[in-house]
Amino acid sequence: MSDLAPLAEAVTIDPLVSHPADYHVFHQFLDRCKTLPAITTAVCWPMSDVALRGTVEAAAEGLIEPTLIGDEEQMNALAAKMGVDISAWPTLHAETEVKAAELSVAMCRSGNAQAMMKGSLHTDELMKVAMARDTGLRTSRRISHVFVMDTPAYARTLLITDAAINIEPELEDKVHIVQNAIDLAHALGIPLPKVALLSAIETVNPKIKSTLDAAALCKMADRGQIVGGILDGPLAFDTAVSVKAAAIKGLVSPVTGQADILVVPDLESGNMLAKQLEYLGGAQLAGIVLGARVPVILTSRADSAETRLTSCAVACLLHYATHPVEKQ
Repeated sequence: MSDLAPLAEAVTIDPLVSHPADYHVFHQFLDRCKTLPAITTAVCWPMSDVALRGTVEAAAEGLIEPTLIGDEEQMNALAAKMGVDISAWPTLHAETEVKAAELSVAMCRSGNAQAMMKGSLHTDELMKVAMARDTGLRTSRRISHVFVMDTPAYARTLLITDAAINIEPELEDKVHIVQNAIDLAHALGIPLPKVALLSAIETVNPKIKSTLDAAALCKMADRGQIVGGILDGPLAFDTAVSVKAAAIKGLVSPVTGQADILVVPDLESGNMLAKQLEYLGGAQLAGIVLGARVPVILTSRADSAETRLTSCAVACLLHYATHPVEKQ
């Protein structure tokens, strides 16, 4: 018998995390958007099959009204090759990725677009322009990224932040990162999200910065400096998502085992966590940038059209959370 067989059997009989029969909640986001007007969206450099198909499908679902920004000749050739019709949508010609980013950001700054969507250019190329201090999309909030995860190993929608923008955020940055994620959770229909501040351990250790930051963030929430959610930390990943793991370790908290938001120590740990859940855990994900003037639909160049579709739905819900539809 394999040395792993007893472990596999134990996990099958007594799993630490319950596995819901139907974990796909993303369709609920899409259903909610059916009653909302499409948001005008600057689609920056949709120069790959996946990027253009995601745009086409999001428009067909009534999520976005796209303006395509890129090399017009190449976009038309790509659309013809794919057999899709893009003639009904306005286009802006841009010879380079940087120019496309500049035009996309300008559309959002002028109010001609309610959201921006990354196409097939590199994230750094887009965000460098978007985060420019005088000409970008900055607000008083720190710009941050959230992965919205729908995983078969967890019965709740899971938000992971920040795994794409802030490399090694300081405590002041994390205040904004946490608040951005809480506000997004509200827009997604989670009225009082439970926020787990992740580290490797559950006790404060002066040698581990993430534990100090977690303790400070919890106290800041107690004093009303972070609002709208319930914070706890430091927590290890297992105690954040598993009631049984928390019970084994003797942790009693309204957050342990039922976290809605996972706040990671840094970009590297967050990015690896999200992609492990996606590629090894069968999770679906959506990606969104928060804290800017408009929602920025930010997905990986390797992401599927389905991921881009769901990310558009998240952006739509986020927009209308702060810009309610006026009743006729």
